[in-house]
Amino acid sequence: MTYNHPKLLVAIDCLVFGYDIKENNLKVLLFQRKVDPFAGSWSLIGDFVNEDENLSDGAKRVLEKFTGLKNVFLEQLATYGKADRDPGGRVVSILYWSLIKLDDLHRDIANEHGAKWFDLNKLPELVLDHQDMITLGARQLIQNAKTRPIGFELLAEEFTLPQLKQLYDAIYGKIIDDRNFRKKILSTDLLIKTEKKDKSTSKKGAFVYRFDAEKYDYLRNQGYHLDLNV
Repeated sequence: MTYNHPKLLVAIDCLVFGYDIKENNLKVLLFQRKVDPFAGSWSLIGDFVNEDENLSDGAKRVLEKFTGLKNVFLEQLATYGKADRDPGGRVVSILYWSLIKLDDLHRDIANEHGAKWFDLNKLPELVLDHQDMITLGARQLIQNAKTRPIGFELLAEEFTLPQLKQLYDAIYGKIIDDRNFRKKILSTDLLIKTEKKDKSTSKKGAFVYRFDAEKYDYLRNQGYHLDLNV
């Protein structure tokens, strides 16, 4: 049986946030479109889904094709389907997103493929509804930070509370109250305190922690409410 119905195009757009621990900020991976419409303009990483391709496989293919990045966890976030969203035709876009630790390897691979990392608060003008996609993703990051533990894949194996707080500051886009953060994050029992101290930023130093992997996985699956009053 065949369907007698006008065809429409399905696209994948990949929103990849990178946490830069050196600069303590969030970045977004963009590339310049090479074909019309909007050739030369900045956009999220995207392409059309092949006819015989699952959506998740398409997302991985698109990201690797345009950035060279492999084995990046991508999760479906939203669907954009306004009839007039793309002047090139009737296109429905499936938005996938991810948050990764941004290191020199990720920078080099992306640069080799013509993609570029931009600060979340210093983005160029983007095509179509891609700015809306990024805004949605940034809000979802905050929501995730309230309900799921973060940091296991974004920080070193051992870290200080100030370093963990900097990650939350970057996600929230503002400076979180230090005392409240320490009280709330320690109450989750996610962290294991070591006897080590990091004295790179002060003579007194800061105790070094690591995540309790078992508790981390449990709370990532079960969820919690981390109320930081921001």
